[in-house]
Amino acid sequence: MAASKLTVKGEDELAEQLITLALRNNVSIHEESELVQLLANVDLGEEIPETLYLTVAEIIAFVYLLKGKIPDNSVVEP
Repeated sequence: MAASKLTVKGEDELAEQLITLALRNNVSIHEESELVQLLANVDLGEEIPETLYLTVAEIIAFVYLLKGKIPDNSVVEP
């Protein structure tokens, strides 16, 4: 299975437009400045580097929890 790819990124006004579009479409936003800096070095269409898998997975899991989506076999700690 291939890793997720970076499909969109932007700075300044483009970044603001992307955030606005995401919010309008109920896409969760998570600000992580260190991750942003690392992903800024990844070209569009490239796979997310293996060194960032854990961080990206933690963010995805957090978003799922925010939306009340918990896998049947998981244990959620308080």
